[in-house]
Amino acid sequence: MKIVLRDDVENLGRKGDVVEVADGYARNYLVPRGLAMKATKGVIAQAESMRRNRSARDAREREAAQATAGTISGIRVEIPARAGEGGKLFGSVTAADVAEALAAQGVEIDRRKIAGIDEPVKEIGEVEVVVTLHPDVAATLTVAVVAAD
Repeated sequence: MKIVLRDDVENLGRKGDVVEVADGYARNYLVPRGLAMKATKGVIAQAESMRRNRSARDAREREAAQATAGTISGIRVEIPARAGEGGKLFGSVTAADVAEALAAQGVEIDRRKIAGIDEPVKEIGEVEVVVTLHPDVAATLTVAVVAAD
């Protein structure tokens, strides 16, 4: 069955795409959840409009992400944390802590976009962190974990 996606569906397509799927998948899952509609002449024309809007929105988001990347690239963020002997932290520094420190410097970033911290930081020192602002745009910043008083 030919359908037009009304929303992004993982492993299938993006909003406005015309795709061929099994009848049961369309009838029992995609259409009832409002993720797709059956492809007709009018709906296909509407899908073209969706794709144009999506590409324009994508371009705006990419420009905004590049501007933000220019702001945070090379920036150094200090995060104070309580530490014991040998530089081991009592607790850890996570992506949420980095996002909070960036917000204190006036840059709002969602913690889920901070991809460079795979595991929480548990020692004093500097760590390079990658922030993925858009699928095509990433920025690197330095996080310095320092001992708090």
